[in-house]
Amino acid sequence: MTATRTTPDRAPTAPATGGRPSGGPRRTLRAVVVGAGFGGLAAARELRRRGVAEVTVLEKGDRVGGVWRDNTYPGAACDVPSSLYSYSFAPKPDWSRRYGEQDEILRYIEEVAAREELLDLVRTRTEVTSATYDEERCRWTVATRTADGTTEELDVDLVVFAVGQLSRPHVPPLPGIASFRGPAFHSAEWDHDLELAGKRVAVVGTGASAIQFVPHLARAAGHVTVFQRSAPYVVPKPDRAYTRLHHHAFRRFPRTQGFGRELTRTLSELLNRTLGEDTVLTKAFVAAFRLHLRHQVADPALRAKLLPDYAVGCKRLLFSNDWYPALTRDDVEVVTHAVVEVTPDGVRASDGTFHPADVIVYGTGFKATEFLTPVEVTGRGTTLAESWADEAHAYLGMTVPQFPNLFVVYGPNTNLGGSSILSMIECQTGYLGQLVDRLLTGELEVAEVREDVAAGFDREVQERLSRSVWASGCSSWYQEADGRITTNWPGTVQEYRERTAVLQPSDFVRTAAPLRVSRSA
Repeated sequence: MTATRTTPDRAPTAPATGGRPSGGPRRTLRAVVVGAGFGGLAAARELRRRGVAEVTVLEKGDRVGGVWRDNTYPGAACDVPSSLYSYSFAPKPDWSRRYGEQDEILRYIEEVAAREELLDLVRTRTEVTSATYDEERCRWTVATRTADGTTEELDVDLVVFAVGQLSRPHVPPLPGIASFRGPAFHSAEWDHDLELAGKRVAVVGTGASAIQFVPHLARAAGHVTVFQRSAPYVVPKPDRAYTRLHHHAFRRFPRTQGFGRELTRTLSELLNRTLGEDTVLTKAFVAAFRLHLRHQVADPALRAKLLPDYAVGCKRLLFSNDWYPALTRDDVEVVTHAVVEVTPDGVRASDGTFHPADVIVYGTGFKATEFLTPVEVTGRGTTLAESWADEAHAYLGMTVPQFPNLFVVYGPNTNLGGSSILSMIECQTGYLGQLVDRLLTGELEVAEVREDVAAGFDREVQERLSRSVWASGCSSWYQEADGRITTNWPGTVQEYRERTAVLQPSDFVRTAAPLRVSRSA
C-alpha cells in the first residue's frame, strides 16, 4: 500500500480544524482512553483534535507518565536519543542530555500533557476492571474502581486501551520466594528508603533495567551477586550532556535538532534491517561489541561468561558504558547458573551453590505478552481472553474482529527491536483519527475489522517473524512459551507508517444495524 508521507512520524491526518469529510449530520461520540502514558495521552489528543465530544482518560496511577512514572530505580534512562524519543508535535530543545533520564522524561510527559490541555481529561487512581460491548446499542460499558474502592460504570462509544507492553512487572515463581526474610522487590517497584550500605544484594536478571541499576548497586552495597540467565549484547552508549550552545541552536534553529532526529531514525532503521543477517554491517557491529567487552573486561574467565551464545539482535541490544566495569569489581560476582530456590537467607543456584543475601532485586522484566490482562473485555458474543486463547493478535496491532470500536495502542506486534516506539504510537493514533473521522460522519457505522482481513494480516506477520532473528533460537520476552512472537513488528517503522497512512474502509465490517448514537447538526 502506498501513501503520502506528510510528517516524519505519523500517518497523514486532517488538521485540527477543517479537512474532515463534509456534508450531512455529524455524530456525537464519547470515548474512554485507558492509560495516561505516552500512548494514552497521544490518543486522547488525537481524539479531541478529531472532534470527539467527550474524552476521559483513566489512569490507575497517581499521575500521568506510564512506565516513566513507575520505573524510578537508580540509573533509569532511555536507550533511544531524546531527539527521537519525544513526540513529533512537541520537540524539546532543552534536553539536558542526548539520552533522557527518567525524571526528565517524566517532566516532559507532564509538560506536554499540560500544554496540550490534557490533564483535565485524566482521572487518576482509577483502574478499569472490565469493558463490555452492547450490540443492540453499539456502546461500551466500562467498569472502573478507584483507589478507595468506589465503583462506577461509564457508557461510551469508543474504548482505546493504551496500557503498553511493559506495565506489569514479572517476578518468576521461584520455590520459597515468600520465605525470604529481607527486602525483595522488582526494579519497577524500587524501595528508595532501603539502606544498602554493607548489604549483600542478589540481582536476578541482566536485562535493560539491570544494566542500568547494577552499577549503582555496586557502588552503594557491600556485595552484589548478579544471576545471569544469558549474556546480553552490550555496546557503548554515545551519551553526552548538552551545552548552552546546543540549547541555543535547538531553539534558534530547530532544524539542527530535527537533523539529529532524522539521523537517529535512519541509523536505527538500517541497524534493524541488518540484525540477524550475515552482512558487513552486522559483522562490524559484532566486532565492535567484542572490542568493547575486551577493552572493559581484562579477565578472560569473566569475559567468557559475558559472551552471548545467540545471534546478535535475537534479544534487545543494550547500551551502557558502566555495566562491564561494574562487573569487574571485587565486590561483584557474576553467576551463570539459574536461581532454583529462594531461602530465608539467600538464593540457591542450579549447581547447588548457596548464595547468602540480605536483599533481592528482580530485574526480570514485564508480562509483555499478556497485553490487556487483567481487564475483562467482552465483545460481540466472545471475550478477548477467548479470542486470544491462541495468543494475542490484532490487525495492524490495533483492532480485533468482534470488538467494534475498541482499539489498542502499542498492541500486539507493534514493538520494535530498536528505534523509538513513539514513532509507532504516532502512526497508530493517526490511524485511529482516520477511523474516528469515518465514525463521526457515519461513513462507518462501527469500526470493526473484518475477520478475513485480520487473519490475513496475522498470517503475514507471523510468517515474516518466523524468519526473523527473534525466532533464531534464544529465549526472550518477545515470545510466548510456544515460540510465537506476539510483541514485535517484523518490518521497519517506515513500512508501518506507510501501511497505516491511508485507512481502507473496505477492511471494516459494513453493518446494517441502525445508528443508535445521538447526532448534532
